[in-house]
Amino acid sequence: MLAYAFWHWRRPGVSLSEYESHQRAFQAALADHPPDGFLSATTVRFAGAPWATDGGEAYEDWYLVRGLPDLDLLNEAAVTAARKVPHDAVARLAAGGVAGLYRLRAGAPLSMPAFATWFGKPAGVGYPALLEALEPLIVRSRAALWIRHMVLGPTPEFCLHTAEPVVLPPEYTATSHARVPVWPGA
Repeated sequence: MLAYAFWHWRRPGVSLSEYESHQRAFQAALADHPPDGFLSATTVRFAGAPWATDGGEAYEDWYLVRGLPDLDLLNEAAVTAARKVPHDAVARLAAGGVAGLYRLRAGAPLSMPAFATWFGKPAGVGYPALLEALEPLIVRSRAALWIRHMVLGPTPEFCLHTAEPVVLPPEYTATSHARVPVWPGA
């Protein structure tokens, strides 16, 4: 399973309610007319990530797909057919955006994680040791651990999605963001 993550933010003068309304319309059109391989999508509002509008208020979309070939289908579907008008409407309101690609490494995706904790692999720690050290936390928290795929994206290498705040072991330098649901549910 892969996740295409897209961070975007509103143009100055665009109200939160207008932006989020258009974002929900696009997500609804995508959910009503999904491309092959598309599993689900979420949109949240958050703040504090340096890769998204220098840490100011931003939005984060996660689009889950079965695999790499499905990304092409999602990319095409987002801007065609019943999804084109709502996509273009929200795109006109955005001031910018960046994206990344992630692979599920441990746990199971959460339908709407309330927190995202971003971190890198400590120096000298191998991937098997990292996974072994974090496994109890992932199991206990019913979390999803995502790893940046092919070094695509502006974020730290790992993202841990959880329902509650978590504290990583001290050797991990992490930043955590609370996520306010926009789609689905608000």
